[in-house]
Amino acid sequence: MKKNTGVPEWAKGAVWYQIFPERFANGDTSNDPGPDDLEIPAPRGWKITPWAADWYSRAPWEKKNFRSFFQSVIHRRYGGDLQGIIDRLGHIKRLGADAIYLNPVFTSPSHHKYDGESFHHIDPRFGPDPEGDKRLTAAAKETEDPATWVWTKADKLFLELVRRIHKRGMKIIIDGVFNHSGRGFFAFRDLLANGRNSRYKDWYRVTKWNAAGPDGFIYRGWWGINGLPEFDRTRDTFHYGYKRYLFNITRRWLAPGGVTAAGADGFRLDVAPCVPHGFWREWRKEVQAIKRDACLIAEVSYIAPAFVSGGEFHAMMNYPFAYAAAKFFAGRKKRISSLQFDRALARLRGAYPEDVTHGMQNLLSSHDTPRLRSMVCNPDLAIADDAFNHRKTKAEFNSDYNTGRGGERERKIHMLIAAFQALYIGAPMIYYGDEYGMTGANDPDCRKPMLWPDIAYARESLRPEPGSRREPNRPDIGLFKHYAKFLTARKTCAAIRKGFYRTLYAEPNGHLFIFERRLGARSVVCIFNAGETPREITVPRSGRTRPRLLAGRAAFNREASRLNIKIGPLEAAALAE
Repeated sequence: MKKNTGVPEWAKGAVWYQIFPERFANGDTSNDPGPDDLEIPAPRGWKITPWAADWYSRAPWEKKNFRSFFQSVIHRRYGGDLQGIIDRLGHIKRLGADAIYLNPVFTSPSHHKYDGESFHHIDPRFGPDPEGDKRLTAAAKETEDPATWVWTKADKLFLELVRRIHKRGMKIIIDGVFNHSGRGFFAFRDLLANGRNSRYKDWYRVTKWNAAGPDGFIYRGWWGINGLPEFDRTRDTFHYGYKRYLFNITRRWLAPGGVTAAGADGFRLDVAPCVPHGFWREWRKEVQAIKRDACLIAEVSYIAPAFVSGGEFHAMMNYPFAYAAAKFFAGRKKRISSLQFDRALARLRGAYPEDVTHGMQNLLSSHDTPRLRSMVCNPDLAIADDAFNHRKTKAEFNSDYNTGRGGERERKIHMLIAAFQALYIGAPMIYYGDEYGMTGANDPDCRKPMLWPDIAYARESLRPEPGSRREPNRPDIGLFKHYAKFLTARKTCAAIRKGFYRTLYAEPNGHLFIFERRLGARSVVCIFNAGETPREITVPRSGRTRPRLLAGRAAFNREASRLNIKIGPLEAAALAE
């Protein structure tokens, strides 16, 4: 499929880095959350959790108020903020990333921020003056009208973050959660106060007025969750008033003060299939009118070409890429051969226009999945009918789940997968901490505080039960260097970043996989031995120059039209011609 769908040039083949702000870095302890900042009344004796503490060890307030770790962990806060991201931009740049995806940063009482209270303000606890920001917005008496909106210090620090990111030659997109809000959202608060007389009565999916209960009405929540009321919609779009609000906040963050260079470079859109297609088409036109090269990424967990072929999104989070990689590299009983892997990847490429394939965010883990290292250490558990099996991958429900780092074999498989992610067609996305070998079962364990080399961490328990075995918890610097080597090869070689893809070798009963990335006269042969024994193979040559090793480890020699390659078990290499 050759159709061009308008994917911005900068997004094709970009290297993404995903940040979960509350858990990435605490750059300003003066703005740390307090008990009044939690979404529900804080447990008695609540205190912020130290960044370097053992994840599964419970503080006195947790033991006193809750029976288990999984009941108390949702109440934890670690103090990650925007200043922390600014302070660590050098790390992201050294890794080789050139685009950042931020999980939600708008005002919200939760650690994840998917229950927004406003979409036109950055959470005050992410900024330098939380109390001052709260006083400022209260005095402004803001409504949905942008003429009433002020710029808080948190808002301004976000714009400073954008400036710093752009100065380093990187891009940034932010999370848009348009399907629902939290109960603290300004429009929903007005609905609670005024009921049917609220000016926002048409914004939410109220199913019954004058109902029994504290709210006085019944409404639909996302997935039936009362704390996430859904916005109302007609057959194919949102209510006009709410839609105008979304258009206005889009302009505010893409072009603050009318200056597109000062704004974010796009959005990642949460639960995109829950929102009417008609709205996405309208919104994309609005986005393009504001910022022509803005990038729009949909959160869709399955193959869904309709979202990128009808004027809605440029690309998607490529979860099917992760499913296939898990089965090939980390499977055991459910493991697939390299030929089956090749066919799965071909189905993915064939589902989308070519420029969309170059823009797809090829992730291996995220805030909604087990971490990559834990996927490797738990073969087959992460895979269920081309999806991540959420219950089996949660330590809360699976007492056999391995939360350790494993041994050298697991480390080598992790490195092999990272190399594949860097060399394959599309836009690789690294979830914060995977480059250091962080572990974690599915949510909440995939949202631990980031490991940093300049922080000494407590030994980490492998289970939440008392007396669990512990292991050292420190960043794997060698793994970081491995990521950086392959991602640098990608950035410096146009054939890897934007070249076409061709499979050179796949086998029906083994795990040797070879493909070519080519652009013009430049060719890169990418070899992956996911098996347990050394391999030797000869493949056709496309390039005319002397081959050189870009990254990885392999021995090779050339003939007139052939390339002879020797590669060890669980090794990857990229050979440029």
